[in-house]
Amino acid sequence: MSKVLFTASTYSHIVHFHRPYLAAFRQLGWTVEVACGGTPMEIPEAHRVVYIPFEKEMLSLRNGAACRQLRRLMKEEGYDLVSCHTALAAFFTRMAVWGLKNRPKVACTVHGYLFGEENSAAKGLLLKGAERMAAPVTDLLMTMNRWDTQYAATHRVAARVAEVPGIGLDTGRLAPVNGQVRDALRAEWGVGADEVLLLYAAEFSGRKSQQVLIRALARLPERVKLALPGQGALREDCMALAKELGLEDRVLFPGQVQMAPWYGAADLAVSASRSEGLPFNIMEAMYCGLPVVASRVKGHTDLLEGSGAGLLYPYGDWAACAGRIQDLLLDPELREQMGQRGRQAVQTYTLDRVLPAIMAQYETLMPLGQPASAGTV
Repeated sequence: MSKVLFTASTYSHIVHFHRPYLAAFRQLGWTVEVACGGTPMEIPEAHRVVYIPFEKEMLSLRNGAACRQLRRLMKEEGYDLVSCHTALAAFFTRMAVWGLKNRPKVACTVHGYLFGEENSAAKGLLLKGAERMAAPVTDLLMTMNRWDTQYAATHRVAARVAEVPGIGLDTGRLAPVNGQVRDALRAEWGVGADEVLLLYAAEFSGRKSQQVLIRALARLPERVKLALPGQGALREDCMALAKELGLEDRVLFPGQVQMAPWYGAADLAVSASRSEGLPFNIMEAMYCGLPVVASRVKGHTDLLEGSGAGLLYPYGDWAACAGRIQDLLLDPELREQMGQRGRQAVQTYTLDRVLPAIMAQYETLMPLGQPASAGTV
């Protein structure tokens, strides 16, 4: 029986994005194993999950130990294919493969390179160097946006580079919300029927840049409110900034929530991110018919340029962000048109279309086989 190993820095990454792929391999009769760190979570599609204590800081000595643990695991288990995800885990997974006899085929998925003109030069040099080191053992590199594809192809960071349309938007989690649910959620959070609710669902981090949106909100009419679902290290800082600017009644911090009701309650999706791969929050908003105002960075440009689903502004420029939002506030008809265009454009990125495309990429490395009969997986 063929064996595949999926690796990522955290359980949550595997759970949120890769369970359909684990299930697909299992249905093909493969033994499916996962190696990851972070807070343990149930991954029922895997035959086994191995805890690997990855540290966020790439140069941490503990990551060296994690790499050695991965290498021992690979020697013992003799995987046929390794699929690695998230920048840090992907690097140390590929370092663990170096020099192995009968090494597995290695497929690396780039969920958005964390280097580029918006990021620090020092971090960029470190991450670019890591990609060059890993290139000789990377048989397939899958990218999700034009910038990453061009970089990977130009710098030959893998034997083969293929651009895929994300990893698949699971539309089953985005059931339409009726007017009663919308009204109830807005009322619960103090959003009036005549007020406009902006929505940005993201981890509170430096890369996601929620502060830009809070400062933009200060330039917008009182009837505009901003919802910032999510958790993260900078959440308290953002709450303090909202208070400092006198916006504590206009910026909502609902925490970790089910997103479908919030997409239904919102009028406009926004993003201030510094860098993206192919962002789920924007795709989900588009699927739910929301127009979008987002920073002009990779990932955002791939989804919005040409689709007519939203407007872009220079990263970090909260005045320009406020201006784009104001443009849409003044034109309800344009908002409606953008919402319709977005819902149509995002069909390219749905899971039912993307999963077969990604499995076909794995197939270029080795035959995957035929679906197993019921009861054998």
